[in-house]
Amino acid sequence: MASADLREDLHCSICLNIYMDPVTLRCGHNFCRVCMDSVLDTQEGTGVYSCPECRAKYMERPALIRNVNLRNVVAHFLPYQDDQEEPDIVCTYCIHFPVPAVKSCLLCEASLCDKHLKAHNMSPEHIITEPTMSLRTKKCSVHKELFKYYCTEDAACICVTCRLDGEHQGHPVRTLDEASAIKKKSLTNVLQKLIVAKDETEKKVKSLQEYRRTSKQRADEVSERVMTLFRDIRRQQEDLERRILSEISRQKEQLSLSILGMIQQLEKKKDELSRKLTSIEELCKMTDPLTVLQESNRRDLCYTEEEGNEDNERHEKPLNGGGDLDVTLISHTLHAGLFDIIRGVNVCFYLEDPADISLDADNANSLLISDDRKIASWSGIHQSGPERPGNHQTRPQVLSSNSFSSGKCFWEVDVRKSVWCRVGMCYPSVDREGFQSRIGDNDKSWCLDKYYDQFLVRHDNKDIQLPNDISTHRFRIYLDYESGQLSFYELCDPIRHLHTFTTTFTEPLHVASWVWYSSCVQICGMSQQSALR
Repeated sequence: MASADLREDLHCSICLNIYMDPVTLRCGHNFCRVCMDSVLDTQEGTGVYSCPECRAKYMERPALIRNVNLRNVVAHFLPYQDDQEEPDIVCTYCIHFPVPAVKSCLLCEASLCDKHLKAHNMSPEHIITEPTMSLRTKKCSVHKELFKYYCTEDAACICVTCRLDGEHQGHPVRTLDEASAIKKKSLTNVLQKLIVAKDETEKKVKSLQEYRRTSKQRADEVSERVMTLFRDIRRQQEDLERRILSEISRQKEQLSLSILGMIQQLEKKKDELSRKLTSIEELCKMTDPLTVLQESNRRDLCYTEEEGNEDNERHEKPLNGGGDLDVTLISHTLHAGLFDIIRGVNVCFYLEDPADISLDADNANSLLISDDRKIASWSGIHQSGPERPGNHQTRPQVLSSNSFSSGKCFWEVDVRKSVWCRVGMCYPSVDREGFQSRIGDNDKSWCLDKYYDQFLVRHDNKDIQLPNDISTHRFRIYLDYESGQLSFYELCDPIRHLHTFTTTFTEPLHVASWVWYSSCVQICGMSQQSALR
């Protein structure tokens, strides 16, 4: 019984549940913090605040003081409550041993077994209900009377005395049945909305789960393709390496044999020269003139200067580079092999060559366009272009001469020399004067905006902030016209995706650059990777 009494004392009179973060008013009554805040919120603007228990009035919103002791009691009680099964309600009057109760009397705040129910006062003021542990919560804590009405102004259950003579005198009230019916109707409407929301949420969860599954499947497929590709690349690299090294070995062996043949010829020539040298020396030592003449005619002792020059030219040629490795052949073989490898990569993961962008110098105002039409620099000087439709540009902005109305393409831009600039794409029908003409400030353009070291993307005058750790000033802009996607990438290592705009393009798109004071934007040429393709 002590546990049951304690449980009653630990109930908030507003939510009728165990206290959660209990707080105390100056009048001494305790409530859940959330419950009391909700009550005070409903009283906001009335000019006075009151306690739901004793109706003590406060001219200013009362401070809610945390009841540490009560919170500790609740904290110790809750584990005990959680560990216990729902206790049987026993008869209040059977004190010697517990007897299950069959009814409870709200007036007496007692539970009754069959025996004591028969002896109990059955007059109308004694309200008999099914057995319940929450006897005190059904009665007014001030007047100790049963709740019979619901005050719609204060959103509180009240007794007859509260309505006639208490704090709720004159307030609009309903019977508990009426208020309950209205609340149930409201809750039914909320329930229907929650059911619809729950169904929609479940559909979204299933859709996201399916998307997660397919995304994982696609990622696994791409991973397998990449691993297969790299295995093939490594195999081709090894084959190419073997071919190149084999060609070098072949040339080395051929060159070695050629030089060895020359050495053998020179050794033979050296022996012949030594023989002639010895014969001449012997003839020179003879004293008999007849013998000298006869022997010199008989022996082959001739040696011409032309013969020596021919031998020198033939044997010195390798030493002067004439018989070295054919590096040009090796280079051609290497480049052809690498080209085949890159072409194989491009078959598996196709990427277009960079678009050849040319800025329209005739349609640029306050900008200097370089001779190759790749760089737009701030000049601050208004330029009068040729008279033609649409040439009334009043902003330091320039569009490309060429446009894109289908397919996929990309281009790269360097903004390292810019303090403030914008680069992106726009329709040719974009306004050419006024603040709305600047790319990103209208619904006909999409851009990357750089302001000092801050970056963002912009469309229709709305910003999306990009990460603060952008370290490079070179970016790639990728267009997929049919898919309606315009993507921005940071060309760091590795390349990082920054943002993708998704829409339905309705006009051809031009590359556009807006450049402010002391800045310039450069359209970059083909990269080495693109050149290899």
